[in-house]
Amino acid sequence: MKFLNFLLIFSLAFVLVSCNENGKTNKQSPPLETETSLESIQPVAKNLFSKFTNVRDFTISTDETEAYFSLQSPARELSVIMKIEKKNNVWQAPEIADFSGRFTDLEPFLSPDNLKLYFVSDRPVSEDSTDTKDMDIWYVERENRSSSWSEPKNIGPPISTEADEFYPAVASNGNLYYTTIRKELNSEDDILMSKWENSTYNEPKLLGDGVNTKGAEYNAYIAPDESYIIFGAWRRQDGLGSGDLYMSKYVNDEWTKAVNLGDKINSKDMEFCPFVNDGVLYFTSRRSTVKRNTEGFKTTEELLREINKYDNGASRIYKVNFSKHLPNLY
Repeated sequence: MKFLNFLLIFSLAFVLVSCNENGKTNKQSPPLETETSLESIQPVAKNLFSKFTNVRDFTISTDETEAYFSLQSPARELSVIMKIEKKNNVWQAPEIADFSGRFTDLEPFLSPDNLKLYFVSDRPVSEDSTDTKDMDIWYVERENRSSSWSEPKNIGPPISTEADEFYPAVASNGNLYYTTIRKELNSEDDILMSKWENSTYNEPKLLGDGVNTKGAEYNAYIAPDESYIIFGAWRRQDGLGSGDLYMSKYVNDEWTKAVNLGDKINSKDMEFCPFVNDGVLYFTSRRSTVKRNTEGFKTTEELLREINKYDNGASRIYKVNFSKHLPNLY
C-alpha cells in the first residue's frame, strides 16, 4: 500500500502549512501494459481495465507486483475479486482470485504486511448453508508471499452484525476501519474503527465529526500508522461531483476537519475506493470526457472510438503521485 518516503513527505507538508465472466482467464493471454512514471492522473493498466465495464477497489502489494480488484457486471448483479501479477514490469492477464467467483465479493484490501486480504461478501457464514446473507467483512491469510491463501474467514462480532459492513481497511497494528449504516445514528453511511487488542477486536467506535456527518461517508483508506485517512463522501457542499475524495489527519487524538482533495484529483463525476502505496494514490472514478462531434460522426469506427474511450463514465482505476498534491490541501 511501503510508506517511509511518502510519510516523511506527508508529515513535512503538514508541518510547513500547519496542517464490485466466470472461469479463470487464459494464462497464455499476452502481457498487458507497462507502467510509466507519474506526472498527473493516469489510467492503471489501461489496456487491461478498458476491456471491462465496471472495475473498482484496487489494492496492491508493497512491492507493486501483486494486485487485486473487483470486477462487476454492467448492472452489478455479479461481483468477483480478481488478481493480477506484474512480471518484468508488465501487468499480466487477470485471474479470478482463488477464494472468489461464487458469491458477491468486492472491496479487497491487502494488509500492510501483505499477509492478509480483507474483503466484503454475502457468502453464508455456515459451511453447511448455501443461503447468502447481508454483506460482512471476511479475510484470507497466508504464511508468506509464496503461500496460498487460506479459506475465507468471517471477521465475526462485534464487527459483523445484522446490518451490512463494507470497505475494510487495516492499519499496521491491526485496527480496522470500515463503513456501515447504524439506524440509531440517524445518518447515512458512516466510518467506524475497531481496535485490535489482545488478539481480538473491540467494540467499534464512530470516527469523529472531522470525518463523519449526517451525510454519507464511505470507502476509507487508513495510513499504516493511522496518521491520516482518505475516504469518499457524497454530495457535500464543497464537493465537485456526486462523490469526492477527502482527507483528514489524526492530530492530538482527534480527526481534523476533512479537506476535499481538489480538482487535481476529483472530477465533476464520482471518485471513490482510495488506496495508497509508496506515495501513489490509486482510486476508482466514473469520470467522462466523451464529447459530441460538432460536425457529426461520419463512421461507426469514429463513434465507437469516442464511446469506448477510457474516460467514458464506466468505473475505472486511476493513479496519481499523491505527495505532489499535499501542499495544496492544508
